[in-house]
Amino acid sequence: MHGALPEPVARLVPETAVGFAAISGTTYAIDLAVLAVLFDVLRWPYPVAVTAGYVVAFGLAFVLNRWLNFQSHGPLGRQTGRYVVTVLANYVLFILALSTTLEWLGVQYLLARLVAGACEAVFMYLMMRSFVFRLKRYP
Repeated sequence: MHGALPEPVARLVPETAVGFAAISGTTYAIDLAVLAVLFDVLRWPYPVAVTAGYVVAFGLAFVLNRWLNFQSHGPLGRQTGRYVVTVLANYVLFILALSTTLEWLGVQYLLARLVAGACEAVFMYLMMRSFVFRLKRYP
């Protein structure tokens, strides 16, 4: 998909950003589907429903990004630990705090989750690239 970008854009946008966007779009749709079923159909409390969707989506996102996008062969335990720290920070800041606050203020719950999702996408990509799957650079 990166190769389909116009040359000036392709020089500015890393291949991993395109892969991350594709994987994130897929896992985010799964997240929203789980949220909708649990909140609308099963009537789970919003924080519980949003947490369940988040856990499913981010577990899948780790596997797909490690395997397909960053093609990492680094230590699985270390990367998993870094990912858990990143996900927990993301969860508290954007999923619980931001989306729950927006929903509490009267923003429709899926729109609240979309706004939080835009914020988390930037945060997660930067953290995955620079912290979770960072490459060792040798002089």
